[in-house]
Amino acid sequence: MTRKTDFTPPNGAFWVFGYGALMWHADFPFTARRHAILYGYHRALCVYSWVYRGTEENPGLVFGLDRGGAVNGMAYRIAGKNAKDVFEKIYAQEMVTAVYRPRWLDLRLTDGTPQTVKGLVFVANEKNEQYAGKLSEDDLVRLTRAGHGSKGPCSDYVLNTADHLRECGIRDRRLERLARRLTS
Repeated sequence: MTRKTDFTPPNGAFWVFGYGALMWHADFPFTARRHAILYGYHRALCVYSWVYRGTEENPGLVFGLDRGGAVNGMAYRIAGKNAKDVFEKIYAQEMVTAVYRPRWLDLRLTDGTPQTVKGLVFVANEKNEQYAGKLSEDDLVRLTRAGHGSKGPCSDYVLNTADHLRECGIRDRRLERLARRLTS
């Protein structure tokens, strides 16, 4: 398991990358919100959720960043005065199990003046037992419909993410297709 002592927290202001729930549930203070691209990873329902959107006995799925491709999302700039508290909050939320690996990676900010910044990113840990890998679309639908955890139904999470991507002008064809199946 990755402990905070194994990962260097920010020393002052920092950016954090949202590609799933952080896009629509950024319940922390931020000074800027920008469209961003992370290269080398793609958004995927590749993590079995045993807490927030499912249980060990009846897992749901949550998004992870899996290797390959590129992913569009939102980058949030956290002011230095809030850095410690926001980092602690996000870290505790994302690292409830060791299914993610926190990393400082290059984010390409694409709206306004394009620039590259280092950002806090949580990528899927392929060695963790909750890593689901690439599932068939039928399995995605089945697990998404069945999962329910401490934060509610997995289907709400997936559909909220699809809705917010659309509102932000971000296309994710696989997620759009899954959302259509979930609502039909």
